[in-house]
Amino acid sequence: TINDETVELVQPYFEMEDYTLQQGKKVCGNVAGLLSWTQAMVVFYGVNREVLPLKANLAKQEGRLKIANAEKDKAQAELDEKQAELDKVQAKFDAAMKEKLDLENDAETCKRKMQAASALIDGLSGEKVRWTQQSKEFKSQIKRLVGDILLCTGFLSYCGPFNQDFRNLLLKDLWETELRAHKIPFSEDLNIISMLVDQPTISEWNLQGLPGDHLSIQNGIIVTKASRYPLLVDPQTQGKAWVKNKEQDNELQVNSV
Repeated sequence: TINDETVELVQPYFEMEDYTLQQGKKVCGNVAGLLSWTQAMVVFYGVNREVLPLKANLAKQEGRLKIANAEKDKAQAELDEKQAELDKVQAKFDAAMKEKLDLENDAETCKRKMQAASALIDGLSGEKVRWTQQSKEFKSQIKRLVGDILLCTGFLSYCGPFNQDFRNLLLKDLWETELRAHKIPFSEDLNIISMLVDQPTISEWNLQGLPGDHLSIQNGIIVTKASRYPLLVDPQTQGKAWVKNKEQDNELQVNSV
């Protein structure tokens, strides 16, 4: 209830020399308390007059702040919701991009394979004629296989004791004539050596000391492939040296008589 008029009414009292706390105590303690209270109320009024607008402004600003915080919270909630949606969409996008990259890599790999296959087909197209011819030759070889095997087995079983001329006589003049007589197909140019052994084996035999002529190679075939134990008539000891070298890793034991 203090106002400017009330303050103005008490100002003359404040200007009196004896209106002090010490003078009031001399008169009466209650008077001193009242005197001090009036002075404090005037000071309070002066301060409060400046503070009230500040309080009103503070309350106003706090109201604004509350509204702003509410709007901020609402906006933050919307932002969080949109961020969650963005994260889901981003995850789908990343998965789609990874799938796209994988498909592109697969497509590139498939393309390279197709190019390699096309190049291979183009490169092998020239072999078609040779393969066709070989296929026909294989069919012909299958038909002649029985006669060829008869000649090879006959060679292994009976030609061992004879020299080259007599072996050729048996193969060409006698056995092939019998095959023709019985209408058994066989290869006219049959090579006994290539039929019974491959070239790397022959090269290995040569390194082991076997001579490279046809008779020696045929003897090597008979020694290694015939079912009976071989008897070597070996005046030059070439066969003996070859057998020793060939069976060295197998711990061959040799008894000298």
